[in-house]
Amino acid sequence: MADTTVVVVTWRGAEHVAACLDALAAQDRPHRTLVIDNASDDGTAELLAAHPSAPRVHRLPRNTGYAGALHAALSLVDTPLVAWLNDDAAPEPDWLGTLEDALRAAPGTAAAGSRLEYPDGSPQSLGVRLTADGHGADVRVSGETFGFCGGAALLRTDALRAAGGVPAEFFCYYEDTDTAWRLRLAGWSVRTVEPARVRHLHGASTRPGSRSFHRWNERNRLLMLLRCAPATVASTELARFAALTALLPLRRGVPGAPNFRFTLRLRVLGEVIVRLPAALRARRAVARRSTQGRGEVWRAWAGR
Repeated sequence: MADTTVVVVTWRGAEHVAACLDALAAQDRPHRTLVIDNASDDGTAELLAAHPSAPRVHRLPRNTGYAGALHAALSLVDTPLVAWLNDDAAPEPDWLGTLEDALRAAPGTAAAGSRLEYPDGSPQSLGVRLTADGHGADVRVSGETFGFCGGAALLRTDALRAAGGVPAEFFCYYEDTDTAWRLRLAGWSVRTVEPARVRHLHGASTRPGSRSFHRWNERNRLLMLLRCAPATVASTELARFAALTALLPLRRGVPGAPNFRFTLRLRVLGEVIVRLPAALRARRAVARRSTQGRGEVWRAWAGR
């Protein structure tokens, strides 16, 4: 009997989702495969229907992003474990079994991340660290990590639900670090299991470095801090972002990256302000579920 439902989120994944499903079909541990199709319009639906592994497919009426699709999937999962997997990722045959065994051996761990590799075998992510200013950053060397990379991870379903599920409003990026943070506040540990290896194309559905990429990253980092960080950290980082935005038109030598463009940062601030009441409600809900203090978690992990 399967202990895990592997959730594959796809959007216009016709060029790569078959390789992901092939890799899942080759796993040496029984599991269920649930594909959430974010209203693909490139033939993905027909490819999924014809794939020999016959995955369960749930098609959404619109593109809700990675976070929105994971949120939708959670209500469809009835196994004790749930895996998150990008549609451009191809796990090794022992990937799922390695993660399941790691969680089984560590009852206090709620989430186990994988070793994600670029196609040439070099490390892309061995987990996520929390920077001193509240960014989530990929770790590429062995060691303890604050969070997991959501491109390939295994979580305890009940723990995820009890911690508040997946923040659908994030669309994509930072839903994994936010989830890891809430799990830690709820008293769980999070770890990376390096022998669980996954080849990852990275950015097949989104374009890292694009305007949308930077918009989602900047916005969701601030929303995550408002939801999870100590109040002084959240307010300081929001004020710092706003102040830098206001000063940009007066500065010379501004970096050319999209996240330093005045109009993009104004849009981020507007979206954060619109979402502020919901973020504060979520903050109160996180506090009710927490067994660890926000300051305690921050001091233990920020800047490591």
